Amino acid sequence: MNEIPAAENLRVALVHDFLLDLRGAERVFLQLCAMFPQADIFTAVYDPVGTQGRFEDRNVITSGLQRLRPTARNFRPLLPFYPAAVESLDLRGYDLVVSSSSAWAHGVIPDENAVHVCYCHNPFRYAWTEREATLDARNAVVRPVLAQIMHRWRQWDFIAAQRVDAYVANSKTTQQRIERYFSRDSTVIYPPVEIARFSPGSVEDYHLVLSELIAHKRIEVVVRAFSRLGLPLVVAGDGPDARRLQRLAGPSVRFAGRVSDHEAERLLRSAQSLVVAATEEFGIAAVEAQASGRPVIALRAGGLLETVIEGRTGLFFDRPDPASLCAVIERFDPADFAAADCVSQAQRFSPERFANEFAAVVEHSLKQGPARPIVGQHRDGGRRSRGRGLARPGRTRS
Repeated sequence: MNEIPAAENLRVALVHDFLLDLRGAERVFLQLCAMFPQADIFTAVYDPVGTQGRFEDRNVITSGLQRLRPTARNFRPLLPFYPAAVESLDLRGYDLVVSSSSAWAHGVIPDENAVHVCYCHNPFRYAWTEREATLDARNAVVRPVLAQIMHRWRQWDFIAAQRVDAYVANSKTTQQRIERYFSRDSTVIYPPVEIARFSPGSVEDYHLVLSELIAHKRIEVVVRAFSRLGLPLVVAGDGPDARRLQRLAGPSVRFAGRVSDHEAERLLRSAQSLVVAATEEFGIAAVEAQASGRPVIALRAGGLLETVIEGRTGLFFDRPDPASLCAVIERFDPADFAAADCVSQAQRFSPERFANEFAAVVEHSLKQGPARPIVGQHRDGGRRSRGRGLARPGRTRS
């Protein structure tokens, strides 16, 4: 049943960046889909196999990039084309647009009289918070071209942000970035976590990383620390950084690859701790660990400062380097953390709480109606008005 009475008689479009696998953002999007069971789904590209068939019962409409049939393993080279692809999605006739964006979904162009509410997981990291690190990782030939693409992306991103009527941020960290990069206010609503899937169990002798293996997750810090200490670590996940990390690892580190939901649940409840070295915008896995009764060892930064209680449901290390992490691991004692405290903290992030809070924002936005575009100059030279993308592929429907 639709949980938002004011939207019951409206034509609703749900938009997500891409639907190629099931990570944290896609699980949040599933909750939005449950809130709007009759809504059409729009996305740049879609892989029903990678998303485990979770969207098969919905009308999924894609962009022209779908003809290339990208997957979670090979979609990244197409990044310059996604802004135009999402702008090409035809949202004429929809009264309410709800986008779920960590990159370009917020850039859709709604009908003139539609209300657009964006749930923002993070402004596109490679253009903003990770720009310099991304450029440094490229060779001198590619770097100038990539820098120009990122500059244009920032311009597009700022323009696109002015078309959104209401922003919802997944944490205070993201809220600050939305204000800094887009000059927009937002409401913080923490993501829904399927806490009912998790429960405490017998604890075994290993710590856990549960993450996509990409550079900004800083898995290298964890692998080096546990290799140095000779303590058992299980790394669950896959990604472009996997082979390099395996070469760095000592014999106490085991790579489990991508795991099923059932195996992730088992690993979380049996681990001594979940270890997080990234500056996460929210960090769903950290809440899942606490729902499993296990503490979190995390970098003192980002959204985990809002979800982990130091000394009660976890510990923080101060710098993203192996020495800082080693110092915390050496004083970590699993007996210092009660499973009941961890579970109680996780209860704050239930799907029911998310649905109620998000419904209230949508209701308020519908009462306010669509906002008018603001014209002004951004620090990167972008205009606050309806904009166009970096390139324009054709439009198709799946």
